[in-house]
Amino acid sequence: MGLFFACSFGLLAEVHNYTLKQSVERAIKQSPDILMARFEEAKAVEQVLGVKDPFTPKLIVGSGLAYSSGLPMSIEGSAPSIIQARAIQTLYNRPLSFQVAAARENARGAAIDTASRRDDVIHRVADLHLTAERSGRIADLLRQQVESFQKVADAVRARVEDGRELPIESRAAELRIAQARQRLTALEAERDQNETALSVALGLGPDDRVRPVVEDRRQLDMPTSEAAAANEALANSKQVRRLESALQAKQLEATGGRSGRYPKVDLVAQYALLARYNNYEDFFSKFQRHNGQLGMSFQLPLFDGSAGRAQAAQAELEISRLRVQINSTRDRLAMDARRSWQNLQTSDSARELAKLDLDVTRERLNLALAQFEEGRVQLRQIEELRSAESEKWLAFYDAQTTVERARLEVLRLTGTIIAALQ
Repeated sequence: MGLFFACSFGLLAEVHNYTLKQSVERAIKQSPDILMARFEEAKAVEQVLGVKDPFTPKLIVGSGLAYSSGLPMSIEGSAPSIIQARAIQTLYNRPLSFQVAAARENARGAAIDTASRRDDVIHRVADLHLTAERSGRIADLLRQQVESFQKVADAVRARVEDGRELPIESRAAELRIAQARQRLTALEAERDQNETALSVALGLGPDDRVRPVVEDRRQLDMPTSEAAAANEALANSKQVRRLESALQAKQLEATGGRSGRYPKVDLVAQYALLARYNNYEDFFSKFQRHNGQLGMSFQLPLFDGSAGRAQAAQAELEISRLRVQINSTRDRLAMDARRSWQNLQTSDSARELAKLDLDVTRERLNLALAQFEEGRVQLRQIEELRSAESEKWLAFYDAQTTVERARLEVLRLTGTIIAALQ
């Protein structure tokens, strides 16, 4: 039974082969973090409707149907009636108007926050994609390295049997094979973990895996200079825009708190269908079945208390804090953008050096192969050079991944990562 469930569990798992562009597109649509940000944005939009509700006309229809003995008394402030209708709407309320404006600004800030979180998710997904891709490439190289070490071990074993090598050399060759296999096992486990992490980030199950498709990606557009990177980061920063939106909302809140002395105007509209059995004719000189009122209610606060002023003072303090935070964020963004551009240049130079080292090793291998055909070089030396070539490939792949990560960081800070990867 346990074996059956294990087999069924294994059949449910699926391996998805995605390019970097496909991973980005999937993340935009299905990433849990992006979906949660969209829900928060939708809540902010609904909050605007809730705050705006008093300005929306409402019609209430009911009945105060009751039998009266003696003078007809009011029911919840209204005379007994067969049918009663009442319309409610705030026409002018300055503090409430500023609350609506602040809620709209908060909704705009929530949309900016969603875009910022989308950039962060795309950066994280792209980094996971590159990490999983690197693990797959290096795992393939290590498999070739194990095969090369095995050929060297066979050649050394033959020389030991012929008495041309000491037995310790054979044991050393076997040790190199064991070390390479252990390294391969660890890397394959790391590859599985990276592919699973990428699967979860893309909204797939933890039992699935996303295997990056090895591809020749186009060159991403980068800022032309360190200063250009800093300027682009400041111009496109969603963090700064989010803080500026919060500042605008607090300014509206402060203005609303100081507007408590403004008059308030509400709609007055009522209709009532009265009945004779409520004794209206016994106590009033004239009975009218259909009755209505239409007009406006005015309120002018003479003493508005301290609540509005306290609210405005708190908002002013928050405004001061946000201004300091905006300046600090702008300074940090400019510094981070400059540093990321410098790191890109450094990693690019390191990649060129790794490529040159790889080319030299491959050239040495080609020369050794030509000498091997002439009988001047032994197979053991050839396989050792192949192993050295594999190590150079590993170093080059690491350098290449570092460059691509540095590019992603520059794109993230300059706010152009989605446009570049799509």
